[in-house]
Amino acid sequence: MRGTLIVLSGPSGVGKSTVVKGVMARCPNLQFSVSATTRPMRPGEVDGKNYYFVSREQFRAMIQEEKLLEYAEYVGNYYGTPEAPLDAALEAGQDVLLDIEVQGALRVKARRSDAVLIFMLAPSFGDIERRLQGRGDTAPELIRERLLRAQWEYTQAHQYDYLVINDNVDKAVDEIAAILKAEKCRTAQRLSYLKEDF
Repeated sequence: MRGTLIVLSGPSGVGKSTVVKGVMARCPNLQFSVSATTRPMRPGEVDGKNYYFVSREQFRAMIQEEKLLEYAEYVGNYYGTPEAPLDAALEAGQDVLLDIEVQGALRVKARRSDAVLIFMLAPSFGDIERRLQGRGDTAPELIRERLLRAQWEYTQAHQYDYLVINDNVDKAVDEIAAILKAEKCRTAQRLSYLKEDF
């Protein structure tokens, strides 16, 4: 059985990273798709685990060589999904989770009709601002830019298959795990069980 492609998006500050860790711990057949980015590495991040950290020149070469399923520019940096490892995992029956921004998610939706898109919301828009300010690693002008971007991202949420509100991390993890389980029960996933042996 082919793996399920889950695409998770939401504004910066909505708590995706924490929820993703919980989902990965809960779902043993779920593999995290490592994106490539030109943004600087943050403290505690590991190249090849959190992201593939590349130069702008390397990223442009990946675009030209058509090695990316999707890519987008977000607050001055490029982000993209290398396609070959993603396809290999799905063909091997591995479920794959992409944590990508809205532009990229909508590109995936246009190219892959089987992709399941989940948009994560904060309980309120004010929570996003408080979380961004609470990080202590983001300059005030970047916070303003990310809040403007978040407003636009919220206008695109209706294009997703599911909305998850991150008012409680455990609840958000439960909901995403339930979505993945439900997707495995779709008729298209189980047609092979309908054999003519009766």
